[in-house]
Amino acid sequence: MVVAILLVLAYFIGSIPTAVWVSKWVYGIDIREHGSGNAGATNSFRILGPKAGAGVMFVDMMKGFLAVKLAFLSGYTFYSEPFIDLQIFLGVFSVVGHIFPIWADFRGGKGIATLFGMILAIQYQVAFSLVLVFFLMLFATRYVSLSSITASISFPLLILFIFNEHELSYKLFAIATAFLVVLTHHKNIGRLISGNENKVPLFRKKRDRTSH
Repeated sequence: MVVAILLVLAYFIGSIPTAVWVSKWVYGIDIREHGSGNAGATNSFRILGPKAGAGVMFVDMMKGFLAVKLAFLSGYTFYSEPFIDLQIFLGVFSVVGHIFPIWADFRGGKGIATLFGMILAIQYQVAFSLVLVFFLMLFATRYVSLSSITASISFPLLILFIFNEHELSYKLFAIATAFLVVLTHHKNIGRLISGNENKVPLFRKKRDRTSH
């Protein structure tokens, strides 16, 4: 019964539609009607600006982080197999909540930031490695989508070959995550292939910021 309550709570935490609420309450728009139509950090950066985008990313990340930490309320022995399994399920429920938020008509984002927060809570070394992969690809290509895909594919590789994780559920989760992220980015992959994917302007010249 306790586990069921924690899973529902994790879903509700993940369902907090950060980008939707910020866009509506602060900017008077619905982020889902602009840009890519996604209620996530990337579209928030693009439509609302870097400050709002960073805020949305941080809160979305914390949703996954806090959901995983609910495992400490389960009564399971810390870092036992049942404890780790529950952490994964709690994180997954929060990501599902982000993608299908009950508070926003089940229309959310792709869950990348929430997924990262989940991994950060479970194994921070892997999370930092994924951040490194993400930003290396971002600086090389300026494609957020490609950076997310590359990091997600790196996740199971890190788990299986670098960190030598022994927990089967964690291995399966990492592999499933890579497939799901690629699947949810199929439109981005199409735009990357056709050369129509938007790039992030990492280094704008001074005149670009002032010429408005």
